[in-house]
Amino acid sequence: MKVKNLIYAFIIIVLGGFIAYRVISNKKKNDESKKFGDKDKPTTVTGVVVKTSIFDNTLSLSGSIEANEQVEIHSEISGIVEGIYFTEGSYVTKGQVLFKVNDTELRAQLRQAQTKEGLAGENKRRAKLLLEKEAISQEEFDVANADYASAKAQTQLIRAQIAKTAVKAPFSGKIGLRSISPGTYITPTVLVAKLVNTGKLKITFSIPEKYAAQVTSGSVIDFTVSGSDKIYKAKIYAIEPEVEVATRTLKIRAIAENTDGKLFPGTFADVKLPLNIIKDAILIPSEAIVPIQDGKKVYIANMGKAKEIKVDATTRTDASVLILSGLKAGDTLITSGVMSLKDEAPIKVKVK
Repeated sequence: MKVKNLIYAFIIIVLGGFIAYRVISNKKKNDESKKFGDKDKPTTVTGVVVKTSIFDNTLSLSGSIEANEQVEIHSEISGIVEGIYFTEGSYVTKGQVLFKVNDTELRAQLRQAQTKEGLAGENKRRAKLLLEKEAISQEEFDVANADYASAKAQTQLIRAQIAKTAVKAPFSGKIGLRSISPGTYITPTVLVAKLVNTGKLKITFSIPEKYAAQVTSGSVIDFTVSGSDKIYKAKIYAIEPEVEVATRTLKIRAIAENTDGKLFPGTFADVKLPLNIIKDAILIPSEAIVPIQDGKKVYIANMGKAKEIKVDATTRTDASVLILSGLKAGDTLITSGVMSLKDEAPIKVKVK
């Protein structure tokens, strides 16, 4: 029995010693590997040699399409609508009468005012004759003259009110849906219809302030609208004189022909704005860019190590980013594994 226990004890001691030896050996190997091996082992990455090229710089922007001219039609006076002379959704010309408000009462007032004006005119004429004969004073003549001027002004005022009963189109365009009918009592607050000039359309969009100096009045832009592959052209005719502080953008407006009537106010436009052509532009793959808190950075290969470079990146295309500063032609740019790289890390570059 004692011999058996001794054998078991010996086996346990041997196994325990072997396990302890392996644990210590592995720990020593791991420590040596960390100290001498992994730290100096270079990371294999891919890269490209930076080259310059001609870059036709074009900004892709979102804009809105607006009518060249648009106005809400209201009556300037209150009254009963006695006639409507336009068809909803039709084209009307400048000066065309759109609707008429009943002016019977105003015309009666006009006749009364004309009678008073005539009487005041006759009184003025008589007062002038009497003044010439020194039968009345200058003051009495001035009163008669003032009465005549007041009566004449009252007549002109009523004529102006009568003219307002016939509401005319201020410009040529397409008129929308009406909200009145003959016999409606209308006031200046009632919206009758909207008149829109769609022969030409305005495209309004904004650009970042750093491109402000590259945009000039008269430049031609391309734009498309949803649901159509057709490319339209517009000419810039107005630029806001100041940058919007909240968004740091500059508002621009262009005008486009709409002779076929296919464009509608209120829709969005995808605008392509051509900027200055850059002859020695540096374009790099977008996957090489690493966003950081205060900008963007890239890594280049420098004597077998990764070197961190902060860059000024601007226009982005489908696969490339335009770099304004930070890189130069001939640099070997690292394009893979950049998110896990650190400055001065050993690397092995495979140039594409």
